[in-house]
Amino acid sequence: MRHLKAYRKLNRTGSHRSLMLRNLVTSLFEHERVETTVMKAKEARRIAERMITLGKRGTLHARRRAASVLLKKSVVKKLFDEIAPRYAKREGGYTRILRVGYRKGDAAPLAFLELIMEETERKKGKKKGEPREAKMKPSMEKAEKEKAATIDIKEENTSEGAEADGRKGDASKGSVLESKPEGKGENKSGKEA
Repeated sequence: MRHLKAYRKLNRTGSHRSLMLRNLVTSLFEHERVETTVMKAKEARRIAERMITLGKRGTLHARRRAASVLLKKSVVKKLFDEIAPRYAKREGGYTRILRVGYRKGDAAPLAFLELIMEETERKKGKKKGEPREAKMKPSMEKAEKEKAATIDIKEENTSEGAEADGRKGDASKGSVLESKPEGKGENKSGKEA
């Protein structure tokens, strides 16, 4: 049981830990991506998500609460004017942690803590709600063209072969599929074995 273990102490006093995490969250909102250890990133994520929720409220009280945590007025303004409106339709999960390896000196696991870009910003050219067939249409058309080209080549080859043998009639009658001798390689149902 994890009684009285609400957060990671990070081997620091309470005041040092608090100021360090506030500084990390301020840098995150200022640059939208910071590199730190995995444990610090997990702790800073809790505070950052809370600040974005305050930014979404947009009230004066929320602005003052955010200003009591963030260390720069310009970052508070950016949070309420730019960052929070980005996540208006999102219910949570505004940040992500990407592990990047280990620090050279003490082998501490490092990670990027970054704000998630909304789909509309990432995929500007893609229409949302487009049916799957419409997305696959160009590739299907290409496959059909290739198939038609191979059939044309087979028909040309068979018609040339029919003329060389001196056979009369349509080139389609002498196609590759009908030129097989009957009875060989077929089972009772008429399918190939």
